[in-house]
Amino acid sequence: MEGKNRKAPLAERMRPRTLDEFVGQERLLGTDGVLREMADGGELVSFILWGPPGVGKTTLARMIANKTESRWVAFSAVISGIKEIRSVMAEAEAFMNIEGRRTILFVDEIHRFNKAQQDAFLPYVESGTIVLVGATTENPSFEINSALLSRLKVFVLEELSLESLQTILKGALTDRERGLGNEDIVASDEMLNKLAVYSSGDARTALNSLELAVMLAKKRGQKELGERTIKEAIQQAVLKYDKDGEHHFNIISALHKSIRNSDSDASLYWLARMLEAGEDPLYVARRLVRFASEDVGLAAPQALEQAVAAMRAVELIGMPEAKLALAQVVLFLSLAPKSNAVYRAYGMAASDALNTMQHPVPLHLRNAPTKLMEDIGYGKGYQYAHDYEDAKTEMECMPKELRNRKYYQPTARGFEGRLKDAVKR
Repeated sequence: MEGKNRKAPLAERMRPRTLDEFVGQERLLGTDGVLREMADGGELVSFILWGPPGVGKTTLARMIANKTESRWVAFSAVISGIKEIRSVMAEAEAFMNIEGRRTILFVDEIHRFNKAQQDAFLPYVESGTIVLVGATTENPSFEINSALLSRLKVFVLEELSLESLQTILKGALTDRERGLGNEDIVASDEMLNKLAVYSSGDARTALNSLELAVMLAKKRGQKELGERTIKEAIQQAVLKYDKDGEHHFNIISALHKSIRNSDSDASLYWLARMLEAGEDPLYVARRLVRFASEDVGLAAPQALEQAVAAMRAVELIGMPEAKLALAQVVLFLSLAPKSNAVYRAYGMAASDALNTMQHPVPLHLRNAPTKLMEDIGYGKGYQYAHDYEDAKTEMECMPKELRNRKYYQPTARGFEGRLKDAVKR
């Protein structure tokens, strides 16, 4: 390898050159994988590669371009505007007319384009002037406008498994042409596994950490990567999290559903994933307050008190001390009896409030502060509950049109079982 390329980062040097060298994504690149068949057959359509960082989105797009002998043009969503798009499209049209070959226009971070920029691609994608290949870490459903998305296939790339990362690391450590083989430094499977675990499915992170570990070992005159060197290279675990993106919504969903399923260990794990990655603790606290009413409700009325107290603790003492308050309420909610009766009851009542006529308040439920109002029947027939046994009357409080509606259907779980008996009475 040329000297100037040897100075490139290890992750850049070790990019696979062919589909056969590519590690991972077997579902898409295996014998019957759709991307493999597309590349082998040369029948390209415009598509989006959606997946986490460091799984090979850019590399894969470039290899498909090479295999199909297409012209490759890389486009930055960060620095390019509509003027640059039109210029590239004109070049692609000329290239097609002169050489009869297609242009693959690769757009990294395509989610960063605004709607007008995305719309500028539409006529060229439809005419086949270009094959648009976009790469994104964000959910295309939210980040790509519907007109463009409807003309693109979306291929989901998964984060790399520990086995795949170990394969990549072993290859880089022994490769004498592009990798670190000439350093003559070895590493046990256990040490490589530590690198893989802390890289969280990201090959770029894993290779960068390996390169640093080898550099540290050389300076210390070591021939084998030890645990101390690996830990220093890693520094800390790479927690994948984005406060406004896919990981954010996936993890809060996992937290909510784990609590609902009364899985206290999973609930604590997802809480820790959010807090240790820097999530706003007040956001978590607000979601737990919501959960207390939505999924526990009157089966354990104390749940709402616990959740509000935890939110107050976050406001009063802040982080990191408030982590334990949030952990406490997560455990309480996980282990509490569950009921969504309040959630369902309010949903039905709200539906009637929004979707039926705005029925007048029955006269006997209205106050009569003036004689005129009293004369026309306001308050007539009202029964004061405290004058009756058990403070319960037969007075109808619903509008007559909704008289048979039953919203609240309590479960038999926890405290709500007692309320169920009260409703029956």
